[in-house]
Amino acid sequence: MTSAVDSSSGGLWSAIRESLAGSHRDYTEGPIGRAIVLLAIPMVLELVLESVFAVVDVFFVSRLGPDAVATVGLTESMLTIIYAVALGLSVGAMATVARRIGEKDRDGAARAAVQAIALGAIVAVPVGACGAFFARPLLTVMGATPGVLANSSYTSIMLGMNGVILMLFLINAVYRGAGDAAIAMRVLWLANAINICLDPCFIFGLGPFPQLGVTGAAVATTTGRGIGVLTQLYWLWRGKGRVVIHRSHIRLDPRVMLNMVRLSGSAVFQALVNTTSYVFVVRIVATFGSDALAGYTIGIRMIIFALLPSFGLSNAAATLVGQNLGAGKPDRAETSVWRTALFDMAFLGGVSLIFLVFAPLLVSAFTSDPAVVPYAVRCLRIVSAGFVFYAYGMVLTASFNGAGDTFTPTMLNLFCFWLFEIPLAYVLARPLGFGPQGVFLALALAFSLLAVLSAAIFRRGRWKTKRV
Repeated sequence: MTSAVDSSSGGLWSAIRESLAGSHRDYTEGPIGRAIVLLAIPMVLELVLESVFAVVDVFFVSRLGPDAVATVGLTESMLTIIYAVALGLSVGAMATVARRIGEKDRDGAARAAVQAIALGAIVAVPVGACGAFFARPLLTVMGATPGVLANSSYTSIMLGMNGVILMLFLINAVYRGAGDAAIAMRVLWLANAINICLDPCFIFGLGPFPQLGVTGAAVATTTGRGIGVLTQLYWLWRGKGRVVIHRSHIRLDPRVMLNMVRLSGSAVFQALVNTTSYVFVVRIVATFGSDALAGYTIGIRMIIFALLPSFGLSNAAATLVGQNLGAGKPDRAETSVWRTALFDMAFLGGVSLIFLVFAPLLVSAFTSDPAVVPYAVRCLRIVSAGFVFYAYGMVLTASFNGAGDTFTPTMLNLFCFWLFEIPLAYVLARPLGFGPQGVFLALALAFSLLAVLSAAIFRRGRWKTKRV
């Protein structure tokens, strides 16, 4: 790995220090391996930190009892739609900014950033108003008990202030597209630190803070994210990165915004396909009882956490593709993708071996229930057996998005997850009698199929001609 990073530039440790400090390199020039490391490390840490929000809330709220935890769980299930929209809009913002930076058009990148922020506001305001007003009816539809409905103010705040989630995702996508991944990472550090400090204060009423119970978790999380957004905007205005917004950039540009909507529309649907396919798979597993569902939940949570570095590498590949296409270097863009996928394969191959060998030991850290452990172990081993394929599938689909070709990965996800994974999971689990193991096998096969199809289409090279 060190040689891939380029020892002449100081080696791996030098690259790690530079990535955390914030690199000002031109990613369309120089060693590709070093560019991948400089972008991927802060992107991985950003994703890990984003996942901390929900964990911290549940950690403190669990002290209030099952109704409080259920409130957070039901609200998070509704927020997944917001996350899907945020991720989709982020794809359009990242691809557009990356292309402008590659073209050395920083004014164009700044105008794209303004349009992304405006688009986020246009989406967030009506969604927030409806979410805040209909929080209680929405909880009722989700099957909330009277104890959960008593905590509806938590849901009202989280849905009503969805704008801070959208803005946090969108502006960090601008930074990632520009190559300023370290700034995006620092924003999440700040937001998380504030959330961790305020959560117990507002939930339990420590010191001068009011005791708000589960609602306090919403106040703390929203405050942390809100301060993160204000910091993002301040740094965009004060020129902390490659994209700097001036007064002349602050105006609506319908052409740029419509192009961003075009890119983001497919990407939003792409994210919704992934989200809804997960819901259907959970529904199939649930038919085998609570033990199977608990085992699946534990196994999938561990797998998702293990995949976080791969998401970071995928984002790095998307940025490199966008910038190098903007610079008129499609061959360098393609080489960057294959090199990133190779790094990801080496990483996930190692993780796969660990899961296959040590699955029982790892699962024991989460549960000792003899009825649940076998399901979790089988989930971990079967799904992780395809990690080598996932490495390529994740990087390649993200690279299509980085090139502005959001239609291709959307169709791939639709075919692999809706038309292949869900029917296969049902057939293997029920008619063929494999039970939950059939669902686990369907997951592994679907992600492997996604990798093979993505590689075949990527090699054709049509993504190199997409205009953004």
